[in-house]
Amino acid sequence: MGLSCGNPAALAALKPGEVVLDLGSGGGFDVFIAGRKVGATGRAIGVDMTPEMLAKARRNIASYHKETSLDNVEFRLGEIEHLPVADNSVDAIISNCVINLSPAKTAGLAGNGTCAQAGRRVAVSDVALLKPLPPEVLKMVEALVGCVRAQRS
Repeated sequence: MGLSCGNPAALAALKPGEVVLDLGSGGGFDVFIAGRKVGATGRAIGVDMTPEMLAKARRNIASYHKETSLDNVEFRLGEIEHLPVADNSVDAIISNCVINLSPAKTAGLAGNGTCAQAGRRVAVSDVALLKPLPPEVLKMVEALVGCVRAQRS
């Protein structure tokens, strides 16, 4: 369904009955994993900024429901810097290789805390730079969307 760099649903230690928010949900892969973990009394909400990915994720709901009999996932259009989720409405926030794509990382990270209840958790699998990328890599779209890891000697 897309690229990833980890398993934030496992990192978040999701429990039945929780509400989890996936930032940059794409085709829904991590939302469907989270939905299974939170079960029938929980909810998994995916947010993505592209109507095309939302359409794909929403089409995938039918297969998820057929496999699990669960009706606990949904997908919303939005940006991680401006989340379409009420304050204090989620127990856990997950993200899989998306925050690094945001041009306003600080705003995205700060905004994420506003919808999480006090004492709840954020689990992010992502890529961070330890040093600047070479200019030739910065020009490569594949590097940006593929979460490339560049090393220099």
